[in-house]
Order: sequence, then structure tokens, then C-alpha cells
Amino acid sequence: MEENSMLCSVATLLFFHSIITSCMATPSIKTDQLALLALKSSISHNPKNIILRNWSSSTPMCTWIGISCSSRHQRVTSLNISDMSLEGRIPSELGNLSFLSSLDLSNNSFYGTLPQELPNLHRLRLIDLSGNKLTGPLPSFFSSFHNLRSLRLSRNSFSGHIPSSIGNVSTLE
Repeated sequence: MEENSMLCSVATLLFFHSIITSCMATPSIKTDQLALLALKSSISHNPKNIILRNWSSSTPMCTWIGISCSSRHQRVTSLNISDMSLEGRIPSELGNLSFLSSLDLSNNSFYGTLPQELPNLHRLRLIDLSGNKLTGPLPSFFSSFHNLRSLRLSRNSFSGHIPSSIGNVSTLE
């Protein structure tokens, strides 16, 4: 009898654990869309109106200009909005694009410091932030990108020294 009671208790615990786990927020295509819409809303100057006209929740995100998605999971793998004369801050929500392997925001006017959530992007192989107005010390978190092959940060206003930890990224070309 005690054995049946214990089995019933374990089964009940497993049942409730599965319900709680399924209700927890897991990254999805909706997470990616919210991150990109946060980027859109952080852009204060968009003279060509490309982002304003094209990035809309009424159209499939994977068809937006500058966005590439994986065919298997339909998650954002590349964000390339270079040379669009955009001005604004890079929002922390960008760190939620967990499938992102290429980030190119070059030759715009993004300003401020880099969000501390960027190290969440473990799949990044290319980061091009050159030709913006980014400031503050160069973060040491670039060393956490173990797959990083290309890092372009020129023509910004970073201060201080280049962190020596960047030299530990063995894949950096």
C-alpha cells in the first residue's frame, strides 16, 4: 500500500513538473520577433523608412529586410541592417536572438554602450559594429563568443584598452 502511495506521489509530482515546465517561457520565433521590434522602436532616426515600412508584426518576420532565418526552426540567424543611416541605441532585447550567428549593424549611427545581454548570443560568428557612434569601455564579454571568427569595431568612440581576453578567442581571424 505504501509503495502505491509513493508511486502515486511521484507520478503527481512529475505531472505538475511537466505542466510548470511547459508554461515557462522558452525562446521561440515570437521571442525573436519581440527582440527585433524592440530594435525597431529604439531607432530614433530612419530616413529611408525601410525598417518602419517593412518590419511589421502583420508580415512574417523571416521576410523582413535584413533578416535571415534558419529553414529548420524559422529562427533569426542573421541580422544585417548595415548602411541604412539608422540612428538609435542597441536594445538589451537583442540578446534574446539565441540563434543569431551574424550581426551586422555597421555604417549607421548607433550610439551608447553595448548591451550587457550580448554574451547570450553564443552562436555569433560575425560581429560588425564598425562605423557607428558607440561609446564606453570595450567590453570584455567578446571573449565569451567561442565561435567568433570576425569582430569589427572600428570607427566608434570606445574608450580604454582592448581587453586581453579577446586574444583567447582561438577562432578569431
